[in-house]
Amino acid sequence: MDILFKNIRDRRLQLGMSQAELAKKVGYSDRSAIAHIEAGKKNLTHSRIISFAEALDTTPEQLMGWIDEPENSIDLLAGKYKNIHPIKIKKVPLLGEIACGQPIYANESRDAFVLSDESLDVDFCLTCKGDSMINARIFDGDIVFIKKQPAVDNGEIAAVVIDDEATLKRVYYYKKENKLILQAENPAYAPLVYIGEELNHINILGKAVAFQSLVK
Repeated sequence: MDILFKNIRDRRLQLGMSQAELAKKVGYSDRSAIAHIEAGKKNLTHSRIISFAEALDTTPEQLMGWIDEPENSIDLLAGKYKNIHPIKIKKVPLLGEIACGQPIYANESRDAFVLSDESLDVDFCLTCKGDSMINARIFDGDIVFIKKQPAVDNGEIAAVVIDDEATLKRVYYYKKENKLILQAENPAYAPLVYIGEELNHINILGKAVAFQSLVK
């Protein structure tokens, strides 16, 4: 049995919680979903793992088996067996959605998190909507990780806010002309061009440095 599903079952039993009770806490309509999960017959998304961790009063890392009791810690194993290395993760705030297409309202709710490698130097992530960045291999529903910074180099992909609306595009800024071009990665979309005082309504949230795709 996968360690995740075993840990969910073991933690539920440790708390004296029924499958029906757990199902209600994580938003399933009946206990059969929990039975399938504990049997390893149903995969879980990152957000679902977080929901299970909250319902079971533990952490996603502990459910995934990445954090254990000190005597069984992978850090200790790594010290004893040189070929074993610890996998370290962190929670990245998921701020909402960003448009891969026409800009959409920037939702900055911090209620959700996405697990990422601890070495990834990012501040937050956003769920992509639309198809304007498909030639950069970023699809609708993908999660893009952002390093917060007020400017990027020409040609880099960035999260940009236009008034209160957010979009993900390649950025090109021409200082002499005081012109900003936001370029899609899909020829079906024309560039967004801003000149002069129009730039006062635009802010770069940060540089896109990684993405997590839901499309294989």
